[in-house]
Amino acid sequence: MGACKMYLCVRHYRIVAQLKEPKFELGYYGYKFNMPPVMTSVKESNLPIIWLLGGPGSGKGTQAEKIVQKYGYTHISTGDLLREEVNSGSERGSDLSKVMKDGGLVSTDVVMELLGEKVLKELPNSKGYLIDGYPREKAQGEQFVRDITAPTGIIYFEVPDDIMTARLLERAKTSGREDDNEETIKKRLKTFHDHNDPILQAFEDKVSKLNAVRSPGEIFADVEQILDTLPAKAS
Repeated sequence: MGACKMYLCVRHYRIVAQLKEPKFELGYYGYKFNMPPVMTSVKESNLPIIWLLGGPGSGKGTQAEKIVQKYGYTHISTGDLLREEVNSGSERGSDLSKVMKDGGLVSTDVVMELLGEKVLKELPNSKGYLIDGYPREKAQGEQFVRDITAPTGIIYFEVPDDIMTARLLERAKTSGREDDNEETIKKRLKTFHDHNDPILQAFEDKVSKLNAVRSPGEIFADVEQILDTLPAKAS
């Protein structure tokens, strides 16, 4: 029948199979970006998908590195994807920069666009996906389930606000990141709490909560126990 092609619908993101040659169609910023051919869908691949959730400065990145080293998962940080787009100098990046400087929440459409591009790019060689810092609100999680698949598991790192603030301010001394200042950090934490609780409630059967005010090694021991006992994903 011909090669199966994956495409990403930007304004309303979906991963689907289609038997046509790649092309551009009208969508976000004027285009719908079609993905390369000969890829199976994420659902059909039955790869594990883990969401890592926690406030800014909760240590998700450190744990993600350890998970990737042991399990070989594809690490996708939505924060990194957003910053890379900002640094690219694109029109989309310019819009994102304004939102991030104000400590606001980037729209679901844009996050899903960037995430979908990365998921499809890594699909042929991935052993599983580690989604770092996504979803950021309930609607994003629901859209992920509709358009890609349900997560195999969700790990939530719990850290008090004062400790996250202190960690971020310390990081600001060397990071050079414009969103690492006290005023913006307060806005980011408020935004996080306003949107995170509904996620945990909506997906409570998938959530494992960890005390993340401990050493990285102690935290990772619990992470290993969670990942090693996850149920197999249904195809």
